[in-house]
Amino acid sequence: MTTECQPPSAGPRTATPERPLAAWAPIVALALGIAILVASEFLPASVLPTMAADLGVSEGVAGLAVAATALAGALTAPTIAVLLPRTDRRVVLIGLLVAAALSNLVVAVAPSFAVLLVGRLILGAAIAGYWSFAFGAGTAAVPGRDHVVSASLSVGVSLATIVAVPVASAAGDVAGWRVVFLVAAGFAAVATVIVIMTLPSVTPHPSAGLSMLRRALANRRLLAGVGCIVLVAFGNFAAYPYIRLAIERIVPGGGWWLLLVWGAGGLVGNLAAGALTRRLRVAVVAAPVLLGLGLGLTMIASGPVLLVVGVVLWGVGFNMVPVATQLWVTRVEPERAESALSLQVTAFQVAITLGSAVGGAVLDRSSVGVVLLLGAALAFASGIGFLLLRSARV
Repeated sequence: MTTECQPPSAGPRTATPERPLAAWAPIVALALGIAILVASEFLPASVLPTMAADLGVSEGVAGLAVAATALAGALTAPTIAVLLPRTDRRVVLIGLLVAAALSNLVVAVAPSFAVLLVGRLILGAAIAGYWSFAFGAGTAAVPGRDHVVSASLSVGVSLATIVAVPVASAAGDVAGWRVVFLVAAGFAAVATVIVIMTLPSVTPHPSAGLSMLRRALANRRLLAGVGCIVLVAFGNFAAYPYIRLAIERIVPGGGWWLLLVWGAGGLVGNLAAGALTRRLRVAVVAAPVLLGLGLGLTMIASGPVLLVVGVVLWGVGFNMVPVATQLWVTRVEPERAESALSLQVTAFQVAITLGSAVGGAVLDRSSVGVVLLLGAALAFASGIGFLLLRSARV
């Protein structure tokens, strides 16, 4: 059995029923934090038309609010551990949630698109750092249950997409997009307090920092997988900021409930990836293929039935990706998991930056259908890459 199919060296697994309920409180708190951060990241997609109109920019340009967040994240993910190698990870996580609350407040009162981008840059740094450290903090709090921690964090993502994003879409239509971001700032503040109350101190790994990152970068198999992650995330985020546009060309006014359908599919995807924890090779191939199918069906849909199928598969496929790839990188590089995770996060953020920018440019020059086609092609390419990586020595 190859390396990535083995659990990381985090000690023997303890049966879940033996753990007191209170022992899982830090995991719930971390999942809540990631839910707020991811909801904040995707809010522009929920309110894109009204936000663009209010700020006087095109919808393609408004989509750069997602790209700006990812750009900051791409720079932050690989460097934050280098800059803070010995800082208690609990302190870092709390600080990042405070930054997220501040960023949403800045966006809510932004007088121009330029100021809004500043707020989104702050959010990007918060998301990347939180993703990089939350998994390690969770496995430190609940040793030997890496797949449960990963799935729990991703369930937080699903809650964001199932509840927050559709609700934000509906609320934005009623109360305005600025109110949506103001409420998000309040929720980020609440999440901060809960993490303060529940998360214990988390001592950094003794080799954390530049040395750990250099050694992780020397793992060619890890880097090949990171390349595949870039492809699938690029494919998704070229299209996702414009999901509401894709939906409403077929079902006008159906944006909020079909975003709910996408989120429900996402929850299924999270759980499916968690169930495949011992068959990660299958998961990392299946996830981008399902995403590609979902994007393709959404593109060709001419009625609501096929559109719903496409949106569900889109949600299932993409939301398998974070769980499957998070576990995959930590099992390919178990001794330097923090750096491996930072590279996974960097891959996502680079892909979000490029995908959002390219998707916006394509949308302004052609149509949302072409954007969906581009996303599907890149997702299938990622699936092929992981399939080849399965037997290749890299």
